[in-house]
Amino acid sequence: MTRPCVLFVCVANSCRSQMAEAAAKALGGWTVWSSGSHPSGRVHPMAIELMRELKLPLEGHASKGLDQVPSVEWDAVVTMGCGDACPSVRAKRRLDWAIPDPVAGSVEQARSIRDDLLWRVRELHKEIVDKPRTPPQDKTSRR
Repeated sequence: MTRPCVLFVCVANSCRSQMAEAAAKALGGWTVWSSGSHPSGRVHPMAIELMRELKLPLEGHASKGLDQVPSVEWDAVVTMGCGDACPSVRAKRRLDWAIPDPVAGSVEQARSIRDDLLWRVRELHKEIVDKPRTPPQDKTSRR
């Protein structure tokens, strides 16, 4: 059985999708990437600091474009409320999380946005990775 594959997308791939990728990778059990429709070329310093607070480092991450992710059919593609439909990306399931850009407000607002994002990643993980497995049915009759 192969591991589920999930792609997180925002416009710049510098904050929201990077934080989602780091949180998702920490949970394990799936293959995770992040990307941007118009990558900025860097991870935003606020994202680095927000994730450092939770011991989820973003140092070493790079802002990537959609053309830099594997050409696979993703189990889920999650856009971050940025209106990106990502038509060139094949997906079994598409989700759009209406998540505001954390760098647009105060540090307290950014932490709240980060925490909401991490909660959503955990919930998606439960659905995709931890979903209950149906035990095989015993085909023999019981009398």
